[in-house]
Amino acid sequence: MKYENHQPIGAFKVRGGVNLIARLSEEERRRGVITASTGNHGQSVAWAARLFGVRARVVVPIGSNPDKVRAIERLGAEVIVHGRDFDEAREYVEALAEREGYRYIHSANEPHLIAGAGTIGLEIIEDLPDVEVILVPVGGGSGASGISIAARALDPKIEVIGVQSEAAPAAYLSWREGRVVATDFMNTFAEGLATRVGFELPLAILRENLADFILVSDEEIRRAMLLMMEATHNLVEAAGAAPLAAALRLKERLRGRRVVLDLSGGNVTLRALQEVLATS
Repeated sequence: MKYENHQPIGAFKVRGGVNLIARLSEEERRRGVITASTGNHGQSVAWAARLFGVRARVVVPIGSNPDKVRAIERLGAEVIVHGRDFDEAREYVEALAEREGYRYIHSANEPHLIAGAGTIGLEIIEDLPDVEVILVPVGGGSGASGISIAARALDPKIEVIGVQSEAAPAAYLSWREGRVVATDFMNTFAEGLATRVGFELPLAILRENLADFILVSDEEIRRAMLLMMEATHNLVEAAGAAPLAAALRLKERLRGRRVVLDLSGGNVTLRALQEVLATS
């Protein structure tokens, strides 16, 4: 298990946020930064912006995880609520950044975000040099991209397998078809996996580096969250539980192999937790 749920913001995203904002020019820092997020990416930008004294605005869609939204505000960023889902929030941010001059931070098409996430892969291989398979959740794809780059560079024999919800399969479809695919549906409760469109840079990296890409159901994710609590006493959010859901589906294929699950985050609302417990 790679317990990214114990990071300062409760998710792996902080790695990329710090790496990116640390590398902004003085002119970019003066302009301030803006991004769209369902929660964890926004927290990472807010946390890093506070660390480096940069003004930050985060646009979240209606119905976003309220705990994550409050955390973004506590970290000092201005929160704007706009759009029915992540992609509508993102489109609004892109227009706002163009109009008002902010340095727009895309949630996935950013090399420094991906490089920051790549340190997860470095740490996995440092701690378990004989790892054979790494299962990683995929939403926008920055985490899976970074981990897969590190794994391929250090040991090309390692299989990195992406995991996404079948109720929001844009990244999976983009990977499978070799082009950016937009879907007209996104019904997963796993907000960290919830995008309606794939992104260019992660798509190129994942097409090159992933050994496979698996879709799991939201019900499988809920069961994985519950099992994680029972077996490890760790609270992981839906996206973070997706690798365990995939491992259970692939158990015969993975039997006898050294497998690492990337538990990408642990920011779960009380309501979501109650829903998961109600399935037990």
